[in-house]
Amino acid sequence: MIAEELRQAILLLKAQGRPLREISRALKVSRNTVRRVLREGERPNAPAADPHTQAIVELLPELYRDCKGNAVRIGEVLRDTHRIEIAYSTLTRLIREHTQLRTPKKRSGSYTFGPGEEMQHDTSPHHLTLGGNKLKAQCARLILAYCRMLFLAYYPRVTRFEAKAVLAAALQFVDGAARRCVIDNTSVVLAGGSGANALIAPEMEAFGELFGFAFMAHAINHSDRKGRIERPFSYIENNFLAGRTFSDWADLNAQARAWCEQVANAKPKRILGMSPQAAYPMEKAHLLPLPAYIPPVTEIHYRVVDCYGFVHLDTNRYSVPERWVGKKVAVHKRPEQVLVYADRKQIAEHPRLIGQRQGKQRAPGHHPSLERRRPPTAPSPQEQALSGRDPRLDAYVVALKKRAPGRGVAKLRRLLELKRTYPNEPFLAAIEQALQDGLFDLARLERLFLECVAGDFFDLEEDF
Repeated sequence: MIAEELRQAILLLKAQGRPLREISRALKVSRNTVRRVLREGERPNAPAADPHTQAIVELLPELYRDCKGNAVRIGEVLRDTHRIEIAYSTLTRLIREHTQLRTPKKRSGSYTFGPGEEMQHDTSPHHLTLGGNKLKAQCARLILAYCRMLFLAYYPRVTRFEAKAVLAAALQFVDGAARRCVIDNTSVVLAGGSGANALIAPEMEAFGELFGFAFMAHAINHSDRKGRIERPFSYIENNFLAGRTFSDWADLNAQARAWCEQVANAKPKRILGMSPQAAYPMEKAHLLPLPAYIPPVTEIHYRVVDCYGFVHLDTNRYSVPERWVGKKVAVHKRPEQVLVYADRKQIAEHPRLIGQRQGKQRAPGHHPSLERRRPPTAPSPQEQALSGRDPRLDAYVVALKKRAPGRGVAKLRRLLELKRTYPNEPFLAAIEQALQDGLFDLARLERLFLECVAGDFFDLEEDF
């Protein structure tokens, strides 16, 4: 967008008869800028504005910010949310005129690949909104270098387990594998070294052999070697994530897959002259076929069932039948499931808690004796003995329970002992004072009882 002061200066110098080159040098702007201003100044009457133009201009600042300057995404939001259809060329013109454009990034090195020759894998952090909370998630993605078919998935973090999970899902998505998978020098895949001297971790090497491909790390400081997978980073952030929210991890990955199918792989690419979906059949014939059976990505942990009938995995707890308490079981961690085995039989199955800490999953029927117990919300005998006598005492009991673990039985038992020890009026007076002061330390509360009792019974008048 050309500043109005600059525009007026160009027109003034032109009116004085100055040549184009002299105007350019005097104002330190390109000759193309001078030509553009002069052409606009020579236009007769501008055509009538589109009826939606003013509405679009008013929406542009917010949309440009939310969609991170991506014109395609802005157009989609205008169409889907505001029911405004606008030509792409018109939209980009309005963006140039009414927003501050970012400096375009330089292209990285250029490489060419034959069909089925190479695929590239990488991860990167993205900030997004999940379940109403802003958080950082790891985006793991794979791209076929020839046709540029893209697949991506999100995880709270990426370990070797998640790397194998996303690669297995990606290879099934593209229905085959290239002969080489280029990665960066990450310890997720490497056991040591870098570049040509990189040592692939044995479990990752075995995973690649299952599908027939080999991992290869690029040289240090040569990330442009895998520019196919590096370039979509900002595209994903500015197009897929821009203006979107997600309810949970499953929703996030479902939307990511749909976006790959409907947008990223369906949009024509200038360098290809077609979309990745259109170019894919040319590469499909050269991809390695998938194995007849693909075993699920599994991580096995051995656990002893705790006294409450749960096994621990990644800070979360999953229930097993009560009769296995105290016994050793095998916990199979999968991308979306947790399976528990004992004596070569499956004894429990749970959806995996992803992105949670200290979560708990209890399957119906696993703890029948617990289900027969008094509900944890039922008042204890101590609470029943204290409640309904005085509103001050009722309020103190409620507040004390909130600050005590469980149902607060131990605290309530001690409070009941104090009530039975001290006279009623000093007791209630002390309770009222404790409520006002926020005092819930029962040892200090007893000292307050003693002060009230001393005031009632030991304030004796001297008789001379």
